[in-house]
Amino acid sequence: MRFLGHVVRFIVSALVLLVVGWIVPNFSVGGFWSALMLALVIALLGWIAEGIFGRKTTPFGRGIVGFLVSALVIWLAQFIVAGVSVSIIGAILAALVIGIIDLFLPVSTPFEAAK
Repeated sequence: MRFLGHVVRFIVSALVLLVVGWIVPNFSVGGFWSALMLALVIALLGWIAEGIFGRKTTPFGRGIVGFLVSALVIWLAQFIVAGVSVSIIGAILAALVIGIIDLFLPVSTPFEAAK
């Protein structure tokens, strides 16, 4: 059952990224599979950043550093996932919109749930 919960979280994260791509200028996602891969890459990069710099650098640290690290992770993910195009401003706006959506619909990744 735990595996199914992780799959559902990634699907919801991908849907959120598709919505963000529709709302935020300079942030585009090619389709559902690109969004799903983007959700996975963002989770992995966020997990790595948290491992290196500590929990305060993640979006859940709720500080300006966490916000900027989230924008940087989103911007870097475009170079790994095909079909994704993000500008610096688009990454900052996407981090803001994702943070707002997360207030109403909290989605944790499998790496966060494992802790």
